[in-house]
Amino acid sequence: MLGCKQHSRIILRSINFFSQNICKNNLLTNTILEVQKEFNIIFIQELPWLFIKFIPSLFNRKEDKLVSIPNHSCWINFSKNLSNSNNFLRVIIYINIQLANLCFTPCRDIFNYRDVSCISFFNCGSIYFLLNIYSDLLQLALKYLKDTEVNINNVLIMIGDFNIRNNSWNLLFPYHLIHRDTLTDITDSFQLYISSPTVQVFMRYMNNQNNSNSVIDLMFLRPTSEEFNNYSIHIDWRLSLNHVPLTMKILIFEENIQTRKHTIVKNSKEDHNFVTNVKNLIKGLNTFYIDSKDDLENIVQEFTNNMDEFWFKHSKLVNITKHLNL
Repeated sequence: MLGCKQHSRIILRSINFFSQNICKNNLLTNTILEVQKEFNIIFIQELPWLFIKFIPSLFNRKEDKLVSIPNHSCWINFSKNLSNSNNFLRVIIYINIQLANLCFTPCRDIFNYRDVSCISFFNCGSIYFLLNIYSDLLQLALKYLKDTEVNINNVLIMIGDFNIRNNSWNLLFPYHLIHRDTLTDITDSFQLYISSPTVQVFMRYMNNQNNSNSVIDLMFLRPTSEEFNNYSIHIDWRLSLNHVPLTMKILIFEENIQTRKHTIVKNSKEDHNFVTNVKNLIKGLNTFYIDSKDDLENIVQEFTNNMDEFWFKHSKLVNITKHLNL
């Protein structure tokens, strides 16, 4: 289980994920950002880019288009305005503003590719990673991931549109494709395995008679996770899109560890008596006859023994509950 980071403003007990291929639909992207605020993290594939204005080009006489993605005051993203259409991101991760204290950071030093979005966050002494993938019909993202050797642990979830039809996750599809093996090699390197939904249905619906509805939106989790094989597919949330959204709640459990400790309450009667005893002990130290190292060590040992005696005499044994988040 993933631990939660406690701050003065939030105590995170679960993370709600939402993922959908939005098919470059700006209106529906804005609708999701406005309506789905109950979720903590939103993964978007094939996100839309909005034209802002023309700007002078550094490479030719024609002006370039300055574009941006949909933004919302309740969501954080790590995109940047671009003028080169070849670099337009096709995946993005939106972070609910309520989780800002968890210090989410884009990992472009690990993956720097427009179809792979990697976000990390620091939590209870560990760094966790989230991966959002869009692999087109040419499987460019898979080729990039296969050729990019990285060694990262604690990948919490990898999700996205992989454009791979295979009988491993869709029994109605009769074939086993080689791209499935490439994807498995990649997920194995992250110690992730494909997760199944609570109810298996199609995830992409095509408006034709060719029986081309498919399962190509996939989720990969740690096999030891209690949420493994337990995510939801929401057909009724599809609206006018081909792809249905996937949702997952990863629970965070808090383990209480009972410990016992001796303590003295400040400015109490016990505190006053302890300080008085220490003062008298220091005043009574006989340091006139220190002729050797052994003499000094004997004095230090006697002082330490007396300090321990005073501490246990005046202190009280109290129970302390430590919250270890897992």
